[in-house]
Formats: sequence, structure tokens, C-alpha cells
Amino acid sequence: MKKPNCIFEHSDKYIEIGCNIAYYRKHAKLTQAQLAEMVGISRSHISAIEAPNIVRKISMDLLFNIAAVLKVEVYKLLLFKHE
Repeated sequence: MKKPNCIFEHSDKYIEIGCNIAYYRKHAKLTQAQLAEMVGISRSHISAIEAPNIVRKISMDLLFNIAAVLKVEVYKLLLFKHE
């Protein structure tokens, strides 16, 4: 199978997803530790996802779980300001 000729860069989008998660987590009045425990990851992992200076990729399963815990539609975590 041939590799695609173009390279996709999504760092900014991962950072915005993290910011959206942080926004809705705070709105739900949850700490990072509480959210992390509820979705089965470490506090340091959720901290890295939310950090605006760290690009941390996130699986779709984890994104769905976070949305469910925060009681928001998944698309709200995927809204990008710069599109």
C-alpha cells in the first residue's frame, strides 16, 4: 500500500479538543482527578490532554467516554474556533 503524498498536521486541533474538555469539565464542577477516575485514566493523562502547551492525542473511545461523563454531545468537544 502506498503512503499518501501529503502529511496532515492536527496539533492545533488536539489542543482545542483539550481546551474544550477542560471547559466542560469545569462547567460540570469536576476536578481533573475526578474526571480521570470516572473514565479510567490517570490524572496526569487528563492533565496532559487539557494542557494548551502539550499535544496529546486522544482515542475516539476515550473521547466518547469523556463526553458521556460530562453529559455533552461529542461534537461539542470537536468544535474548533479557527475553522
